[in-house]
Amino acid sequence: MSNATDTRRERRRREEEASEGRASAQGNGSAGGSGYALELEGVRKVYPMGDQEVVALDGIDLKVGSDEILALVGPSGSGKTTLCTIAGGILSASDGAVNVSGEDITEYSAKELTEFRRTKVGFVFQSVNLVPFLTARENLMVVSELGPGGLSRSEARQRADELLEELGLENRGDNLPGQLSGGQKQRVAIGRALMNSPQLVLFDEPTSALDSKLGDQVVALIREEMKQRGTAAIIVTHDDRITHYADRTVRIEDGRIVDDGTGLSLDKPRRLVQRAVKGVQEMFGGGTEDLVAQDGEKSDEETSED
Repeated sequence: MSNATDTRRERRRREEEASEGRASAQGNGSAGGSGYALELEGVRKVYPMGDQEVVALDGIDLKVGSDEILALVGPSGSGKTTLCTIAGGILSASDGAVNVSGEDITEYSAKELTEFRRTKVGFVFQSVNLVPFLTARENLMVVSELGPGGLSRSEARQRADELLEELGLENRGDNLPGQLSGGQKQRVAIGRALMNSPQLVLFDEPTSALDSKLGDQVVALIREEMKQRGTAAIIVTHDDRITHYADRTVRIEDGRIVDDGTGLSLDKPRRLVQRAVKGVQEMFGGGTEDLVAQDGEKSDEETSED
């Protein structure tokens, strides 16, 4: 028992030192001097569809603090997952700038993005995506073994066992994913995301396959693990019941951020103008002042209802 306690203390000490090191680097400007885990500036993502274009993200400006937990909410098709995949270097933006912990990845090549994903960010996907023929421990260890400069096999095993113990899975290291419950699989996925001590972890609907009670437990665990490490996280979710675990909730609609968590509806002025112009066109000759006034009253009513 004392050995296990000593191991946990040593792990905590190393993680605190790593967190302090990142904070010092950001404060001294060696990591770009931004102090943010993520900065998106004017980010657009456009997909060509024949003669037309589908705009998935339209001018996204977003900053996430170095240890901030941000909930990203919005309807299906609003651009939540696209935003996360760009932040994590899976997709490249069509326009704009992407900066992760002071590292500008906007113009990175495919090879550079692969290395960036391996060392700087962690992912927990909606479908978990554990390798079915690897044990829980091996699913964590494989992250460190994918590229050069990782831990040795013995070091990776020790790191994996430490994470599994911390996540309450110390007796499940030898189990295959098919032998684990839904909540246990999700915890293995969280451990895998933390294996290389990333500076930003991206969660895509981590509770979608879990009941409300278990989902609440998983998000509480996510918050605890992120805060212990001083690591930033973005949690994409449809479940407003778990947003209280986040430091801030950002709402996205139609590829635009309409609420950045400050209480200000950023997109309302633009929507007012668009609706007014559309109304004038439909009425062919209607007064723009009346339309804007009517729409303003309606939007205020909608806000009060929210």
